Amino acid sequence: MMSIQVKTNLSNAELAKMGVMNWPIWQKEASSFNWFYDVTETCYLLEGEVEVITDKGESVLIKAGDLVVFPEGLHCKWHIKTAVRKHYKFG
Repeated sequence: MMSIQVKTNLSNAELAKMGVMNWPIWQKEASSFNWFYDVTETCYLLEGEVEVITDKGESVLIKAGDLVVFPEGLHCKWHIKTAVRKHYKFG
């Protein structure tokens, strides 16, 4: 299984080429919950900070400005430290 991929410091041109700002927005207050990805999700954090812990024990910290790819089949727990707003795309 692939791991979570995080890209930082993408330029506005790179984000525009991917169409990120046209993706839907999801937001959630500080909280913790289990999650399963039945398809790959790519997201771009506009606000917030999250620690994601995979079922394999891998801990990944993501924050505003990060582009993150969660692979299909991933089981994990989200610990939202500060409220999150993100653009997201499935598939």
